[in-house]
Amino acid sequence: MGKNLNGDYMAFSFINSAVNWYFKRRMEDIEFFMRNPLEAQDRIFNQLLSSAQNTEWGKKYQYREIKDIYQYQQQVPVSAYEDLYPYIERMMKGEQNILWSSKITCFSKSSGTTNARSKFIPVSEEAFEETHYKTGKDMLSIFVTKYPDTKMFSGKSLAIGGTYQENEQFKDSYYGDVSGLIMKNLPFWAEYLRSPSKEVALMDEWEAKIERLAEATIKENITNLAGVPTWTLVLMERILEMTGKKDISEVWPNLEVFFHGAVAFGPYRESFKSLISNPKMRYVDVYNASEGYFGIQDTDRHDELLLMLDNGIYYEFIPMEEWDNEHPKTVTLADVEIGKNYAMLISTNAGLWRYKIGDTVRFTSTDPYRIKISGRTKHFINAFGEEVVIENAEMGITKACQMTGALVKNFTAAPIYLEAGKKGGHEWVIEFDKDPSDFDLFCKVLDQTIQEVNSDYEAKRWKDIALLPPVVHHAPSGTFYNWMKGRGKLGGQNKVPRLANHREYMDSLLELLK
Repeated sequence: MGKNLNGDYMAFSFINSAVNWYFKRRMEDIEFFMRNPLEAQDRIFNQLLSSAQNTEWGKKYQYREIKDIYQYQQQVPVSAYEDLYPYIERMMKGEQNILWSSKITCFSKSSGTTNARSKFIPVSEEAFEETHYKTGKDMLSIFVTKYPDTKMFSGKSLAIGGTYQENEQFKDSYYGDVSGLIMKNLPFWAEYLRSPSKEVALMDEWEAKIERLAEATIKENITNLAGVPTWTLVLMERILEMTGKKDISEVWPNLEVFFHGAVAFGPYRESFKSLISNPKMRYVDVYNASEGYFGIQDTDRHDELLLMLDNGIYYEFIPMEEWDNEHPKTVTLADVEIGKNYAMLISTNAGLWRYKIGDTVRFTSTDPYRIKISGRTKHFINAFGEEVVIENAEMGITKACQMTGALVKNFTAAPIYLEAGKKGGHEWVIEFDKDPSDFDLFCKVLDQTIQEVNSDYEAKRWKDIALLPPVVHHAPSGTFYNWMKGRGKLGGQNKVPRLANHREYMDSLLELLK
């Protein structure tokens, strides 16, 4: 037994040294596009058009004739999912060379937090290799360079992935959560460094999956976590229940980093600290989605992400005032302004052309290009001209938690519409991991902070002229879990919708609270 343990230690020690060396070398590529961002993007643009010029889409929009980005913007329309769906539907039935030149057999199923319909995003071999896997390696390169003494590769990674299934319309093709598809196709070295087995990691029944994940990893040497904060918290809480421990550091003493994405981490930061007391624990924000892998935190500033510019994605940006126009004017990377809100537009190596992914960003730097995710183009409250975006709400929640010692587990908000003789407002449902010391103060700080960061909201709240103070419901433990379960939205890529400009989610939650 001692020999086996010693052998394992020697093997992982060698792997840690070798992998560290490899990822440090990859920083040269990252530093190149940081120094030469426009050149890197021009190269991607030309590669994309060259690869797709003989596809059905490329012929329709005469890609052979396009000489530069300005001509591209004139000839190729801005596309929403609904515009590309007829092409994607044919691809899911096996037709090829439609939007992209190489054979596509995988489709990422997006849960779609802003509407009920699932979206199926094509994922080409190039998208796997040049976007998801390459940027995953870049994430590790940035971490290893920043923390050269890391022992992360001396143990295993625990990634809470999604699921996938066979596509009945097209033999030997698949669809599912992008994390499930990525896990299905992992290279051998990455598979060796992760836990648990694929059989467990790709289970589709979420509640049983949490049990199996916990059972399979309790005794492993887990050094790093990756996933969505909400579901990672659920897993860690279950592990503490099963072990009787008070701190995850007692279960995984060598745990040193959590790579997180999908939702803003601010409201969850204190919850993680309450479960992981290790002061050296690190948290790294990433920006990945069904459509691609866009950003990685490379500084100590939370939520600020380095925009990845050489991984098969070409970027354009729609200024906020153009969002609702049928033919919006766009700007390229060369013309973005710091602090301005943009909707992100992408052209990709899987055949998404001038595609609106629905996310909004603000640039914090143009040397190099760094962004903050500010919200969703359809994920906001603007019933009274207040234009509250997710970023505003999360800043309010974070400040209210700081002032009252609270830990928030989940939340959502919606408008209270005007009625005859009554003013409007906002209504919140908030579930806590730790209750605020003063609930009224929590509500007051939430309201005041959003006023401080959003002048439109402040103007509507001035002397209650248009908006009354927010109505906040203190939800019992398990409310959002049960609500998501009832909607068939547990686990994987599914996220609680933070803001909605309608009352569909709010009314169903209030009905559950009754």
